[in-house]
Amino acid sequence: MTPVLSAEEIRDVNTRYHDVAAEHYDSKWGIDFGELGCAQVVQKVEKALGGEPRRFKSTLEIGSGTGYFTLNMMRAGLIEHATCSDISPGMLETLSANAERLELNVQTRLADAERLPFDDGSFDLVLGHAVLHHIPDLAQAFAEFERVLAPGGTVLFAGEPSRYGDRLARVPKRAAGAVAPVWRRAIGARAAGPAEGGAPEASLESVVDVHAFAPGELAKFARGAGLERVRVTGEELLANWFGWTNRTLEATAEQADIPWAWRQYAYRGYLLLQRLDRSLLESRLPSAIFYNLMITASKRP
Repeated sequence: MTPVLSAEEIRDVNTRYHDVAAEHYDSKWGIDFGELGCAQVVQKVEKALGGEPRRFKSTLEIGSGTGYFTLNMMRAGLIEHATCSDISPGMLETLSANAERLELNVQTRLADAERLPFDDGSFDLVLGHAVLHHIPDLAQAFAEFERVLAPGGTVLFAGEPSRYGDRLARVPKRAAGAVAPVWRRAIGARAAGPAEGGAPEASLESVVDVHAFAPGELAKFARGAGLERVRVTGEELLANWFGWTNRTLEATAEQADIPWAWRQYAYRGYLLLQRLDRSLLESRLPSAIFYNLMITASKRP
């Protein structure tokens, strides 16, 4: 049974988990800062906004992690001045290293989303990717997003798990877990052993995600903070099933034993199904059934 934690305990667990995960986070989740990663982020922003994005002068990312969203947006020329915040010092250290390697100038700030250390009206875009589901008090967080947003500014969050989509994702996870021994024999991989010294983040992973959303719930938080023109959309259905199947299988094997051919199949298959979701399903099916939700809203001018 998952323990019931207080808001402060949730913040503490998220800090410790992401500090430990920071060093290998990009490789674990396939985060890319090349042409592909840049194109994927731009597509997400375009889908969330419902059209081609403008260039934002000053942005604040909430829970920026290693920089996936902001750094790729900067590479695409969508951000002029970027500030990245996170509750995890380890994540900000990795983000700074990524920014230096990419020759991008980014300010970083250790910050809790519910108590942002910025002046009113400081940014014309407040954004985040896969972060809202970690925040204990979302009503307070959205009030802070609205406060630091300049009049006429935009809020944009993507990569948030939908409640129904999360339930659907359990199906491929269970199926993959059941066939994993057969899969390992087929590719000649040994079963994964315990990480050296244990896996410090493993014991925390089950408690860092505290929300899964219905589209209307996300919209309610934004409207409750006084934001307008609220839009919630969904992405990834087939790609999600495929991705979770493969990630579940791969987690059961020694990573050095997984063949390059399998990794290429998993990678290219995921990209193909992403395109299929985008071109065929995302505009036709209810947003609630997709694994990921994205929300945009605006502050009154």
